[in-house]
Amino acid sequence: MKTLRPILLLLGLALALMGMLWIGQGLGYVHWPRSSPMLDQTQWADYGAALAVAGLILLLVARRLPRR
Repeated sequence: MKTLRPILLLLGLALALMGMLWIGQGLGYVHWPRSSPMLDQTQWADYGAALAVAGLILLLVARRLPRR
């Protein structure tokens, strides 16, 4: 239980940042190289939103765990 909080915080932060990157790509704010399979695919914004929400939920759960 002692190491669960830092792991959840790290995982939640990584998911939230990756989700925000995908949202930016799907809306056209982040430009990928021409060889990327993520080019011109707006469904990545939906996937990114789900990923960012999952990351934020993990962050909230981790904050409720007791510090030791």
